[in-house]
This record gives sequence, C-alpha cells and structure tokens, in this order.
Amino acid sequence: MKIIVSNRSGIPIYEQIKEQVKDAIFSGDLQEDDLLPSIRQLARDLKISVITTTRAYSDLEQEGFIASVQGKGSYVLPRNTELARENAMHKMEDGLSIAISAAKAEDITKAEVIERLNLLWEADYE
Repeated sequence: MKIIVSNRSGIPIYEQIKEQVKDAIFSGDLQEDDLLPSIRQLARDLKISVITTTRAYSDLEQEGFIASVQGKGSYVLPRNTELARENAMHKMEDGLSIAISAAKAEDITKAEVIERLNLLWEADYE
C-alpha cells in the first residue's frame, strides 16, 4: 500500500491518510487481517508527525476499518458490507452531481440524462 500526502491540499494530512487506507480496503488492495505499517514507520516514511498518523489510525479504528493490538500493530478488520455500500453510494452521488451540473450547464434535460443513464447501465454493467 502506497500512501501519498500533499501539504498543499486543503485536506488535513490525517484525513488524506485515512481516506487512502479506506480506499485501499474498499478496492481490495488491503484485505482482512493485513498488517498496516506501524504508526512510527508510516510517520517516518511520510516525513510527518507521529501525532498525525496516530490520529488517522485512531479515526480508522473508531470507524470500524482497523483494529490495533498493543505490541502487535494495526490490522484490517473484515469488510463491513454496510460501510462498503455507503462508500459506493457516496462515490456514485459525487459522480452524478458532476454529471448533473454538466447537463444543466448545457441545458440537457432530466429526461435526457435518465435516458443516457439507462443506456450506459444496459451497455456496460450487465
């Protein structure tokens, strides 16, 4: 798993780490029981504060993505299907929001958008 952070992003570094770990879990790059880098190792690799990596791991643990075992490290928990579905819905809503904004900017009607969605659904996803 490769984590990339940007100091220029408007997103806090701990959030960048957290979201990249979650994305890796949802995409299957990280599997149940996979060991994550230690907090100190990740901080060293990213050249950031241990406090920042601790915050990211703590948030991931509170959200049910990882479990930390004292002296052993942090492990990926079994994939929660409800969380995976919620993540997929969020990504879908983001994509649809972009599509709707583009359609409205060019005076494309709701009916035309729905027609195109139906065509794409049938062509690519069955």
